[in-house]
Amino acid sequence: MDVDECPSGAWQQVGTDMTVDDVIAEVTKDDIFFTTSHGGITLSGGEVLSQAKFAIALLEKLKTLGYQTAIETSGHGNAKHLIKIAKLCDQVLFDFKIMDPDKAKTIIGIHLEHALDNFKQLAEHKINLVPRLPLIPGYTIDLINIDKILDYLRPFKLTDIHLLPFHQYGSAKYQTLGIEYQLQDVPAPSNLVVESIRQHIAAHGYHVIIGG
Repeated sequence: MDVDECPSGAWQQVGTDMTVDDVIAEVTKDDIFFTTSHGGITLSGGEVLSQAKFAIALLEKLKTLGYQTAIETSGHGNAKHLIKIAKLCDQVLFDFKIMDPDKAKTIIGIHLEHALDNFKQLAEHKINLVPRLPLIPGYTIDLINIDKILDYLRPFKLTDIHLLPFHQYGSAKYQTLGIEYQLQDVPAPSNLVVESIRQHIAAHGYHVIIGG
């Protein structure tokens, strides 16, 4: 159906369509911030691999202009695209959530074996990888699950892990998009729980950053 044929209120665009040049124009407005903070640009999501071609074009332009770049990813997507994107980044923030293959598929829609293989390929390409563990009560806050992540990561000999405690800050986005928010009744983990997990992971030799 053409947009003009939709009943009133049945179609609404949320957000703004932008070209690579449009994004670059917005980025350059903050050049003073980047210069003083020595920061950079992180492509987050959703999942950056869902717009891989745009991400590649944007990152190529950003690197040409001298910006530091990073992405956040679940690793669930085309391996060739992911590697090409990663090679344009100074850092890849890779999320590890549910390590049970069936639950990963059912709850978050990820083919776990494929995502883990993509992580391995990134490591083989000497990409600067930082694993991140979103801490979501009832889903990922489980020492068995966390230890499975640590067991998987051990051979890669990485130094840092970031913990991302769950919060409700993004719930309004779902309302704007008209999407049911499945985690509206999930509480944020207490500081005590987060600290106990931090200590557990640090005991395995990692430098643990909360909210990285």
